[in-house]
Amino acid sequence: MTTIERAEVFVASPGRTFVTLKITTSDGAVGYGDATLNGRELAVASYLRDHLLPLLAGKDPARIEDMWQYLYKGAYWRRGPVTMTAIAAVDTALWDLKGKVAGLPVYQLLGGRSRDGVLVYSHASGRDTAELLDDVDRFLSLGYQAVRAQAAVPDVGGTYGVRKGKVYEPAATTLPDEQPWDTEAYLGFAPTYLEAVREKFGFGFHLLHDVHHRLTPLEAARFGKQVEPCRLFWMEDPTPAENQEAFRLIRQHTTTPIATGEVLTSIWDVQTLITEQLIDYVRTTVVHAGGLTHLRRIFDLAALYGVRTGSHGATDLSPVSMSAAVHLDVAVPNFGIQEYMGHPDEAAEVFHGGPTYAEGMLFPSEEPGLGVVYDEAAAERFPYQQRYLPVARRLDGSVHDW
Repeated sequence: MTTIERAEVFVASPGRTFVTLKITTSDGAVGYGDATLNGRELAVASYLRDHLLPLLAGKDPARIEDMWQYLYKGAYWRRGPVTMTAIAAVDTALWDLKGKVAGLPVYQLLGGRSRDGVLVYSHASGRDTAELLDDVDRFLSLGYQAVRAQAAVPDVGGTYGVRKGKVYEPAATTLPDEQPWDTEAYLGFAPTYLEAVREKFGFGFHLLHDVHHRLTPLEAARFGKQVEPCRLFWMEDPTPAENQEAFRLIRQHTTTPIATGEVLTSIWDVQTLITEQLIDYVRTTVVHAGGLTHLRRIFDLAALYGVRTGSHGATDLSPVSMSAAVHLDVAVPNFGIQEYMGHPDEAAEVFHGGPTYAEGMLFPSEEPGLGVVYDEAAAERFPYQQRYLPVARRLDGSVHDW
């Protein structure tokens, strides 16, 4: 019987930090998983090395469901982003292995295609409205059919949602960048630049906006109502997602579609949101919600209630996770959209293969497994660098949500 012979964890920073798991079987087959938790990468690396990897040796890599249950229930202490990201890495690597053994891309193991390609959106931003409009124009010229729009709130001083380089990477400082935040200034400004986007470019593409959990339910309801004429594809994370009941108030006051879930890690975290149809898109993702096995459960539950998928796809999903996401996206019947921010150029030196982009869509690799190879020698050129996400502070100095 083929067994797991070795498991290794690699931490490297090719443009940003990624934690990668490599599982090797007694037959010499290799599977890769992503274990990146933005700003807390070493916690997951330690969880894997110290607690999970010793449990894998000698196990049957084909028993993916059994392995998931073993790692989740066997720890007694369940859920949470560190645990679920570590489990996701093992789960994703086992799916990669299974595809390679079968000689099939992973989406074929998930039931085959439900669509030809995966609609994606990326992030247009600017320091002001004019700069934002130029960036929206750039993405439309690249063939994107869906664009997220963000601009810095004037006279506040923060760079909320604004890309500083080629790729939008908010985790860019060695200590958290403490940025000022003024809710009333945001509520007065954001609708004006969304209106400006529609006025200049019309309604021939999907327009999205991210609130980053920063409003109370009543403020979010007010915002959603105000931007209804812009016909947003969604407003993302209008209020902190941990309080599922809070979305009921937002839903009662606006028809603007709602998306949330990127910081949530399990089906129980989104159960009320889905079963009571308080959201339109669930944004849980492969790497933080327990891998393909558990994310498929979330998506299947969502399908029963008319909720579509809209998975998080920031740069903290390594090319391994992004590939896994696209394989699942192309298979599930209730797919909605996939966030796609790309990766720094350096990442392509370490991760080879994966999905391809064309005309606003991603297409999964047809190689067996996930179609991504990790170059260990190249990774050694990019030693670990600690980077943190910014922290928002209200003008009175108190900490606000991210």
